[in-house]
Amino acid sequence: MSKSLYETLGVNENATQDEIKKAYRKLARKYHPDICKKPECEEKFKEINTAYEILGDAEKRKQYDTMGDNMFNGQNFQDFYRQHKDVDLDDILSSIFGGGFGTRSSGFEGFGGFGGFGGGGFAPDLDVHAKIQVPFDVAVKGGVFPINYNGESIKVKIPEGIKNGQKLRVRNKGKSFQGQRGDLILEVEVMPSNEWERKGDDLYKKVDVPLKTMIFGGKIGVDTFKGNINVKVPKNSKCCQKLRVKGYGAKGGNLYLELRPILPKVEDLDEDLVKMMQEKLPG
Repeated sequence: MSKSLYETLGVNENATQDEIKKAYRKLARKYHPDICKKPECEEKFKEINTAYEILGDAEKRKQYDTMGDNMFNGQNFQDFYRQHKDVDLDDILSSIFGGGFGTRSSGFEGFGGFGGFGGGGFAPDLDVHAKIQVPFDVAVKGGVFPINYNGESIKVKIPEGIKNGQKLRVRNKGKSFQGQRGDLILEVEVMPSNEWERKGDDLYKKVDVPLKTMIFGGKIGVDTFKGNINVKVPKNSKCCQKLRVKGYGAKGGNLYLELRPILPKVEDLDEDLVKMMQEKLPG
């Protein structure tokens, strides 16, 4: 009776649980995607994890020793794994052996680091990684942002002023293995804004200003992430001149307003004013 699971871990059928664990640790070191950068290593690592979850569990191993590869419809484990790796293999194995399986990647991107090869023994990486897009205003102000993960709605707390590339950890939403549960690691991508630009914690915004205010000075109302404020425009202001408003950026940064004069149409001006401007304005 063929028992290809043992071949996957490179041990014989009479191996002790300690020998199986030792073989698994050796293979996991070799094929973990953080160490082996070859394309085939990630799938090999998942296959090894799946095999160990069966042979590393005394009850599941006992079931497998009784029936061998007949549990996989007579296929060897390697062929069975490759045939089902793109479907929900965890559910298939659960129906065969009972209990939960959590060794497979859940479709989110990448692997985290792994450790535990020291005195405490090898611990598989149970974290899963994903990228999420966060609206610009939520990234600046912070708040609760809902996501859907594996059919479950999760509310993620977004801290004020979060930036591109920063990561958030959602506890106990990762893979499961022998009673342990990893975390969901979310890498944030802040969506761009048509109205705002961000550099570090400073925000930049273009504002339209009446020509009269640009020339003679005055106040304009500006919408910010902290509400509407009145900003003083100095007289003789130039096009594209920037005004700084302290503390109105992201997370204590500053707000920079780029002044854009609104030029009236000649047809909308009083005829006497037009005539006077033609005569008096410098060329």
